[in-house]
Amino acid sequence: MNKYLEKGKRAYITVSNKVRQLITNNEGDQITGWLIVILLVVVVGAFFLETYQGTITEIWEKIVEKIYDTFGI
Repeated sequence: MNKYLEKGKRAYITVSNKVRQLITNNEGDQITGWLIVILLVVVVGAFFLETYQGTITEIWEKIVEKIYDTFGI
């Protein structure tokens, strides 16, 4: 078990160092890449929200109804 904990700690440190380097890197190409990724996420998210808005509402209402039925509210 300790072996897995040590391996997890090393992996966490490695990933956190890489993320820290990515965030603090001020090269123009990398910043442009992050902006493109954010733009794509926003556009795709907006598309799915617009396309499946009715379905999302129905699913949310069913979840709330199930919670009410389960807890007797």
